[in-house]
Amino acid sequence: MDKIQCNTDVTELRWLEEEQEWQVTLLHMVHGTGDISYRDRKKLMAEKGREAVYVREEIVRAKIVCSCAGGFVEPNAWPDNIPGKDEFQGDIFHSARWNYDVKLQDKNVIVLGTGCSAAQFVPLLTKEPYNAKSVTQIMRTPPWVVPRLVPFVGEELWDKYSPWFFTNIPGLGRLIRTLAFLRAERDYHDLFLTTSRSTKGRKKSETDSLRHMKKTVPEKYHEMLTPDYGIGCKRRIFDAFWFHSLNDPKIDLTTKPLKSIQAHGVRLGPGRTYPPMEKVGSKVSTDEVHLPADAIILANGFEISTWLAPIKIIGRGGAVMQEVWNERGGPQAYMGLAMDGFPNFFIIFGPNTATGHSSVILASENMVEYTLKLVRKILRGDVKTIEIKKEKEIAWTDDMQQKLKDTVWTSGGCHSWYKTANGWNATGYPYSQVDFSIRCMFPKWGDWDIHYTGKGMIRQRVKQILQLLSFTAILMGALSIRQDPVAGLAAIPSVLTQMVQMALLTMLGMLDRGMSWLA
Repeated sequence: MDKIQCNTDVTELRWLEEEQEWQVTLLHMVHGTGDISYRDRKKLMAEKGREAVYVREEIVRAKIVCSCAGGFVEPNAWPDNIPGKDEFQGDIFHSARWNYDVKLQDKNVIVLGTGCSAAQFVPLLTKEPYNAKSVTQIMRTPPWVVPRLVPFVGEELWDKYSPWFFTNIPGLGRLIRTLAFLRAERDYHDLFLTTSRSTKGRKKSETDSLRHMKKTVPEKYHEMLTPDYGIGCKRRIFDAFWFHSLNDPKIDLTTKPLKSIQAHGVRLGPGRTYPPMEKVGSKVSTDEVHLPADAIILANGFEISTWLAPIKIIGRGGAVMQEVWNERGGPQAYMGLAMDGFPNFFIIFGPNTATGHSSVILASENMVEYTLKLVRKILRGDVKTIEIKKEKEIAWTDDMQQKLKDTVWTSGGCHSWYKTANGWNATGYPYSQVDFSIRCMFPKWGDWDIHYTGKGMIRQRVKQILQLLSFTAILMGALSIRQDPVAGLAAIPSVLTQMVQMALLTMLGMLDRGMSWLA
């Protein structure tokens, strides 16, 4: 725990060219303020002063900085086009900043959103320990909902005995994770591309998902829960409880837009967000309604397009990373990991590393392994700085944006948080997770500008000489055996001895020169 510092806000990173280090500005926070969003911390400071959030400032130096902030950090704010927030007498909070002080028992709850977060908590609101009186869930457009896989022994037995299975059956956890990975990789080829295989796969998956929906939810929701875009275009919901919860008389789903809120209620409609108003013959209501409301829970997503914000990252020559991204079209990074002009700075799970079909954990683990290959060289004292070459970063980003055009995220006909308003996709990775894993296992060292120390240069030259001598010994041995197998085999020990002697003499000479360099 002495290596972990909590309750601290990183506000600025600045590269010091002369010292070849990062200057990191840390703000130590009042206990508990780290649990609220950056926007709420700014509001708190405006109301009660800076000391209500921050205790003191600290400046530290670091040779290496790794950002592991991820993407789902800052929750989306209250929609600006909905008036009345200041008049509301109840509680409003985002699901990612759950307010555990709010008691929902016997209260009327409004939920904004039908994404993966909402699908997990909405079914629980009318049950213990929440016991809400009513839940109205407001949906803008329907997600594609995929039924969760049923364990081979059934849900009830699996819930009861799976802890015992994993504890007592060696390798079971690894096996299940491998099977899940392989299934996800199959989904990449079946759903996410623009190939004929994916086109057929999407059609089948859509048919299966609609069949699941129609046999699970009440008929009154069938029309509004039938998406009009390709499956995979938005994030799918792997559902265990949400569809079943829509049979609960206390839970109501609507696509009427939230128009305003009052002290103790909300106004929905007139109109609807789905199906589109121009659809002829739709049975989905558009009438205006007024509903009582004691609490409003936002499940409206995150500011996913503002990567690394609000940290200000200043690299070589005073370049600010967010400004460089704006100049180049949008957030980007080579392998989702590094930007030119920002040496010794690495991002874990950065832009264009979410595959959409596979595990974020696996992608992050791959990036950690890649980063360690780079960081070890600096920690060993062999390298001063590592920086991706500008042309390689730009080529990588161009490939990402071009290949993403051949995926369902572009061709699926939806509006999602994968893309910004101008069409830039800084989220998706257009290849399989197998592809990403291999790239992380075998870095392309030629893509990097690596500045060695004196010691590191010696180590590098010795490694190259040994590789050359090994290749030469193998080549000479093969030639000798081909000319005279018996004599060739007999000569191998003497050839190897001479090679070792040459290598030692070369290394001693380099070491002598290296010592003078270091001195």
